This record gives sequence, structure tokens and C-alpha cells, in this order.
Amino acid sequence: MDTMAQRWTRLKPYAQWFGPNDAKPRPAVVLFHGCGGLRPHVVRYARAAAAMGVRAVVIDSFAPRGWDRAFAVSFVCTGLVFQGHDRTGDVLATLYGLQQDGRVSDVMLAGFSHGGWTIMDLMTDPLDRPGAAKLADPDPALMARVKALFLVYPYIGFPARSNTRGWLYRPQTFAALAAKDHLTPLSHARRVLKRLSGGGVPVETAVFDATHAFDEEDNKGPIMRFSDVATAGSIAAMQGFIARVFKT
Repeated sequence: MDTMAQRWTRLKPYAQWFGPNDAKPRPAVVLFHGCGGLRPHVVRYARAAAAMGVRAVVIDSFAPRGWDRAFAVSFVCTGLVFQGHDRTGDVLATLYGLQQDGRVSDVMLAGFSHGGWTIMDLMTDPLDRPGAAKLADPDPALMARVKALFLVYPYIGFPARSNTRGWLYRPQTFAALAAKDHLTPLSHARRVLKRLSGGGVPVETAVFDATHAFDEEDNKGPIMRFSDVATAGSIAAMQGFIARVFKT
């Protein structure tokens, strides 16, 4: 089982940084891709975040593990391996790594689909024992750096833990939801987020007339279809959220 330092050592070579080229501690948006692996739209969001004057860090969970897109679609997207709670260690180890790096102050975690599932699962974990988040030395104190979450069509179906568990950490949260999401129906997402809001999580939402993965340009089918309008709206919502959270 990895320590946080060991996990970050694996992830760090694949992390992409955007934003100011200096060593000053600045707020950062840290982005986690969906089940199909790192795709161009995640970088598009990162560049939009960096345009706000903050840092943006894109984390690739699959390349360090030697997984290509064919593997991801066949095994991760089908839920056979690497479910949300299996990936939470990547998020915590990234928080550890950014703390060691020194260029990041407060953090907004951003997740797309599986990435959103992962981040939401992490919010339910007390991180109070070896083995939590699949790490040998999880440190719950790192969660104090997380000031906000930006979740884009997060997967909240079975077995996502937020279906049955409250959040132990309650950062400001914004969810960009798709009205035609076939993986997490809008009514279900709203129900879960309403319950979390009742438990003290400050939640904002925006609903786009679009499908799941509406921001992936090569999605052209009836179930998942690219929407430039929804993508632009989601990115604008993220930039507005960044401005409010980090007061940029």
C-alpha cells in the first residue's frame, strides 16, 4: 500500500500545471478526469481556470498505472475496477504533494463524472486509520486546504458513497448537471445534493440542456453528445465560482 509520498511520486510526472510561472503560493484548481481517462476538455477547463489568475493542475490517474483509453473504457467505465473510493488516495496524495511543493495555498477540487464520484467519496471518509483512501498514512488535516468543489456531471449512482453517507468535510460546492444524464438522472442528483445541503454542505447547481459528458467534442451519439453551448456555460460557471471562492 502506498504512502502519500509514494503515491504523489507516481502521479507527479504526469501532472500538468497551468497559470502564473512563479513560486508564489496561489490558490489552485486541481482537476480529475472521468472514467475514460484524460481528455482534451479537461485541459480546456484548466486553461480557463488559469485565465482567472489562479493555478490549475490536471492530474492523470491512469497514465501512472499504465492504463490506456481502451483499458479505461472497458474496465473503469464499466465499474469492474477502480471505483470512486479506490481513487480517493490520488486526491489526498495530490493535496500532500501540493503542500510539499509550496506553490499552492487554498484548493478547489474539480472532478468530471468518475472524478466527481471520487471527490464526493473522499468527502465521506474520516481518514482516521491506515488504509483509508487506500493509503498507508492518510492525513485528514490536508482536507482543511480544500475550500471548494466544482463537480461536472458527477457520477452519483450505485455504489457512490454519497448516496448513503453524509459528508464529513463541507467545502463550498458547485455542481454542473446535465438534464439528459443517463448515468445519474437529474432527479437523483438533485435529491442527493439536496440531502447534502440539508447536512450543512453549501451547494449551488446549474443545469444544462445536455447529456452526460457534454464537453467531450468527439461525443456525437444520441446518448452522449457534445454541446458547445453547455460546455461554454459550464466553464463560465466554473470561472464565476472561482471568482467568488478565491475572490479573484
